[in-house]
Amino acid sequence: MSATPTDTGTRLLGLARASIAHALGLGPAPRWDDDPALRERGATFVTLTLDGELRGCIGSLKPHRALGEDVVANARAAALEDPRFAPLAAEEFGRVHIGVSLLSPSEFIDFADEAELLRKLRPGVDGLILFSGCGGATFLPQVWAQLPEPAQFLAALKRKAGLDPARPAAGLMAARYTVQKWDEVPEEA
Repeated sequence: MSATPTDTGTRLLGLARASIAHALGLGPAPRWDDDPALRERGATFVTLTLDGELRGCIGSLKPHRALGEDVVANARAAALEDPRFAPLAAEEFGRVHIGVSLLSPSEFIDFADEAELLRKLRPGVDGLILFSGCGGATFLPQVWAQLPEPAQFLAALKRKAGLDPARPAAGLMAARYTVQKWDEVPEEA
């Protein structure tokens, strides 16, 4: 991408906020197509927090559309369509904090058993996708902050994927990715 990471991060955070504002009827539709870097394909996750608690998180695992379009769509979905939460209310908009993660391409991890998979994980670095048949689930690398032990991280991801956390990892597929992450800087009181 042609923009520096700081410029890219600032632009992605602004797009995410503008997308949510527009979805709530609080602002115009965001524009991103004037930036060549944002026309390149990219995969992002947009994470919303309110009062330090998760308020929504939606994203793309593969770069299937322009980066700007991906952030706009994922920000709107994180605010209004995350099935774990009620849609964000206009009254909450000013208090919500936004984070944007830009994902690297994922790479499959070869492993024979759960012990080998756990050894190959890089806590604090890897996002992990766990596949079981047609289903699956992912945790962004940021989740390591709440689940720092690889066995704990993997068990929670199995649970998120609808699997028994005690189920052996043999027979599952896993892939990892890294992220560039940007967060809004909280305003000083």
